[in-house]
Amino acid sequence: MGFIRREWTAKEADEWRKEDWFAIILSASSYVLLTIGSALSFLLLPVGFVILGIGIIITILMYWIIDPKLKTISTEYEKKQKEYLLQLEEIQKWEVEK
Repeated sequence: MGFIRREWTAKEADEWRKEDWFAIILSASSYVLLTIGSALSFLLLPVGFVILGIGIIITILMYWIIDPKLKTISTEYEKKQKEYLLQLEEIQKWEVEK
């Protein structure tokens, strides 16, 4: 799957790209297939197990596509949060010393 990008910068990951649209479509599809597949599997219908299997595969594919973007965004957020907390701590120290 060379058309699916796996490496992102924080700025690029924050923008909407084709990977996001794939994830949206796969997300809805996996939800429907997992729900229908589970219901039919509980009724012990063979087609239910097939649909459930397809739903699981689509869920794994969706995770594979969107996870690199989410990790990049999360890492960048954690860096900004850490910087903010350090600044806040410095402000608190300054106010306490007065």
